Amino acid sequence: MTFDDLRRAPYNLDEQDIQWVRKTLSGLSEDDRLSQLFNLVLFGNDPAEIERIMLFRPGSITRFSGADAETERALIARLNDALSVPLLVSADLEGSRLSLTGAAEMPNPLGLAALDDVAATEEVSRIMAQEARTSGINWSFTPVLDINAAFRSSIVATRGFGSNVATIERHAIRQMEVFQRYGVASAVKHWPGEGFDDRDQHLVTTVNPLDLETWEDSFGRLYRRAIDAGVLSVMSAHIAFPAFVRSFLEDAGQEAFRPASISRLLNEELLRKRLGFNGVIVSDATPMAGLGSWSKRSEHLPEIIASGCDVILFSDDWEADIQYLKTALADGRLTASRIDEALIRQLGLKAAIGLHRPQTVPTTDHTANVAFSETLARRIPTLVKDVRGTLPLSLEHHRRVLVFSGDIVIPFLREPLQFALPAVLAQEGFQVTVHTPNSNPDPRNFDLVLYILGDETLLTRGRVFLDWLKLTGGFGEAMRRYWHDIPTVMISFGYPYLLYDAPRVPTYINAYTTTETMQRAVVDALLGRVPWNRNNPVDPFCALEDARF
Repeated sequence: MTFDDLRRAPYNLDEQDIQWVRKTLSGLSEDDRLSQLFNLVLFGNDPAEIERIMLFRPGSITRFSGADAETERALIARLNDALSVPLLVSADLEGSRLSLTGAAEMPNPLGLAALDDVAATEEVSRIMAQEARTSGINWSFTPVLDINAAFRSSIVATRGFGSNVATIERHAIRQMEVFQRYGVASAVKHWPGEGFDDRDQHLVTTVNPLDLETWEDSFGRLYRRAIDAGVLSVMSAHIAFPAFVRSFLEDAGQEAFRPASISRLLNEELLRKRLGFNGVIVSDATPMAGLGSWSKRSEHLPEIIASGCDVILFSDDWEADIQYLKTALADGRLTASRIDEALIRQLGLKAAIGLHRPQTVPTTDHTANVAFSETLARRIPTLVKDVRGTLPLSLEHHRRVLVFSGDIVIPFLREPLQFALPAVLAQEGFQVTVHTPNSNPDPRNFDLVLYILGDETLLTRGRVFLDWLKLTGGFGEAMRRYWHDIPTVMISFGYPYLLYDAPRVPTYINAYTTTETMQRAVVDALLGRVPWNRNNPVDPFCALEDARF
């Protein structure tokens, strides 16, 4: 990597931009060169943590638990005023529960794939990008290019654009293009491709099991398309790709299962040389067990940079991590030239999105954005089956409703959130009873049984399944099925494969996202005010023939 490479895609810098990169790099001390390699998490607005960030001088930060847009923008401005190099400020712009604080509630990627309206995906992406820029965010670790092939995968599930490669290509590439058009660099993920292993790389190194030809026709097609479209960065994940490694090392042994984040073969040979990617490679989060289970941190942290990544994502102990890099420089495992290459790419990315120039804050119409999100949400809920013609619901036939709620599970919160849907039904005039573990409902007292589940893609949860025991609260109750006597409807506001655990439920709906906007949209569809979507972005029947009946 040389300065001249910044003239090429995806940077396309002119001479003035390149001179800024040269000057900025030459002005960095040896310690600053190392700290610039890190992307650190900044939760909330703790003054002590903000001061630590300023003293460490990272090249980028990721924001979680932010405040309103104006406060966020002021915080980022304060950090940039204290630092010699402008920050890349990243987030996961995936919609749903990963939406920014105060932003309009947008559907997640699987909801967009169910709608399969590229114009809608483009508008969602525009709104998300402009809201992000208003909050000071300029880098998104999206879109997801993973293929939802293994239905038991709790980590892909609702974060990806479904199981069809053409659908993923249509929507993910358009989202990337729109993000970058509006000043938010994209990092497509999770290289070299997730979705055929049903485990979670937060917990274990996952494996892409495809042969080279099948990989080229799927993930290779998606990443080549993203590169051709000018994607600025790629996230290299803790995913092994044995077929490619074995094409170089016939007796690869354990090396065949090395995570991509620390694999020179996958980052340099496959991504850079064969696919021609010239942009920034960012590792996936380094505290994840998909990396930590492979080797100890003092070994793999320097390998992240030495193996081709340009950014180290997250650190729990900054000072220790810097020392690991210094030790690796001293013993030759890491070289100064490789660090400079990483920094040239990072600075090139910053110049490509104009961080070296005065920034203008885009304006957003929050009221219009919310109105759009509400209208869009009504088009997404998917009626998978209604074999007994239960829908639409009515006060005449379904007034007394018994609700079994799985609550809304969010991995970043210790306690689940409660659904708004029972209260919305009550506002419509229904008599709603929410089942509790100590209740013993008499079926004769109800006109409808409603199961509502709220498990979206869950980081660090190995499996998502319909936990009948937890849902119903007791051994005997877990085995009871009411649908022979009472009309029954099951709605998943997340994981789209619950028919695997309830194949004979007569009415099943996938709504993909747990937001209140989507819950209200589902109520409108239940009452027949809007038509149901009938397009399934995945196989909700999980290849079970009996689940269709």
